[in-house]
Order: sequence, then structure tokens, then C-alpha cells
Amino acid sequence: MARARLRSSRAQFFPCEETIKRLLCVRMATYKGKKFLGLITARGGSKGVPGKNIKMLGGKPLLAYTILAAKKSGIFDRIIISTDDEVIASVAREWGAEVPFIRPPELAQDSTPHFPVVKHTLEFLAKENYQPDYAVILQPTSPFRLPRQLQEAADIAIEKTPDSVLSVMEVPPQFNPAKQMQVREDGVLRLFNSGLLIGKRIPRRQDLPVCYMSAALFYMFRSGLIFEEGISDFYGETTLPYFVEDPRTALDIDTMEDWEKAEKLFAEMEAYL
Repeated sequence: MARARLRSSRAQFFPCEETIKRLLCVRMATYKGKKFLGLITARGGSKGVPGKNIKMLGGKPLLAYTILAAKKSGIFDRIIISTDDEVIASVAREWGAEVPFIRPPELAQDSTPHFPVVKHTLEFLAKENYQPDYAVILQPTSPFRLPRQLQEAADIAIEKTPDSVLSVMEVPPQFNPAKQMQVREDGVLRLFNSGLLIGKRIPRRQDLPVCYMSAALFYMFRSGLIFEEGISDFYGETTLPYFVEDPRTALDIDTMEDWEKAEKLFAEMEAYL
């Protein structure tokens, strides 16, 4: 069935022959003496947007934008897809990424977190005697990340040697934690962080503490963390921020509403991709 789907949709999903040749001719090398692995996690069976990872956006399957940004960044030694879906795997290969395995079903459930998926990939590669200095998780649901953003984050990792680098954006004032409230068991409102009376909240936007939230561009971490005893995340003890200045680049597609935003935003972003 998968092969039939591929044959019927080849012209839609896959680049032309010239594009394929150009993609495959890109030679990956170390970046400033360090090996960076690009790991694109693309599970099949999306619920919010059916077929999301290979759904067409601006004439390309969604997955293609992440592969192309990774290649254009020039930082990656290898770009690998972890997927449980044969169709996604074939589309990824045609756009120039590696698919060295099909992800086991037990690691492709709705409730599966990222950590075991990443660990499975790095353990698989370790058996091939390949271990990068840094691994970078790239989710295909963020099609507008820019190649230079990946390069700038890699420079932070090389120059400051943290355990991880996380893309972050400033939290808008109306969502600042210092302004949030909760309802107590007695039905009374209190400030969420402190439990103080509502009248104690900070009234002026200028006086609010600057807070950040995770953006969807990437998760960059020292790959050796995965193999350290007792580790169950890929952040480590020192996580440095990469500040995302243009929120358009951090659009994360999870629902049909997000998809419609992406279609409208594409005209603005196409020249940068």
C-alpha cells in the first residue's frame, strides 16, 4: 500500500531530478572542528493535521523545509530522519536526508516523549562507531527556521561549551508568570507564583521580570549526555539560550489553525527559506 501511495504521489511530494542531484552533491563536513548531527523527528499518524509531515506547503512537503534549512546552514555532519512511516522515509530520502532505520512502533506512540526517540537514534549510530559532538533535534513542524539561526546556535555551543543550547522567545507581558492567577480551593483568586493577594501583582509592564519560553526551532545538546548514567533528558546542567528575535521563524504547526497561519505567512517568509 505504501509503495502504491508513493507511485501515485511522486510528482507531488518529490523534487525534480535536477534538485535531487543538487541536494545529494552537498558534502557534509565538520563545522569548526565539531561534528553536528541533525536529527529530524517525524512520526506518522498526526491527529491535529492529518499527514502533516508530508502535507504540501508552498509547493513542497512540510518536511522538506527542515531538511533544506539544515543543509543550507552548513553545520551538519549528517542529517538523519527518525520516523516510523515508510512514506515519510521515502520523501525524506528524496530530499537528501538519511533514513538509516525505521523507528520501532513502541517509540512512535502519541505519548512517546522525545528522549527515548533520541536515545534510540544515538545508540543505533554508536553501533556504527559514529558519535557526533552535538546532536540537534529539528522538528519538521517548524518550516520557517532560518539556516543562519542554526549556525549562530552552533557558534554558541562551540565558543561556550554548554551541555545544551535552547531556542527561546520572550514571554509576552500579558502571559508573564508574575501576572498569572489561580483559583484556590475556597474559590478565591491568588497570584499563581507567590500565592499573594491579587492587589500585589506588578501593575506596570515595564516592571515585569523578563521571562522566556521555549521556541520550536531546535534542541541542541552535547550527545555524550545521552550515555551518562542516570540521565533522562538532553539539557544537562548548563543550558544556554539562543534568542529568537523574529517570532515568525518559530511558528510551530500543531493544529489546522496553525497550518492556515503558515499558509498565510509563507508569502512573507519564502524569500528567506
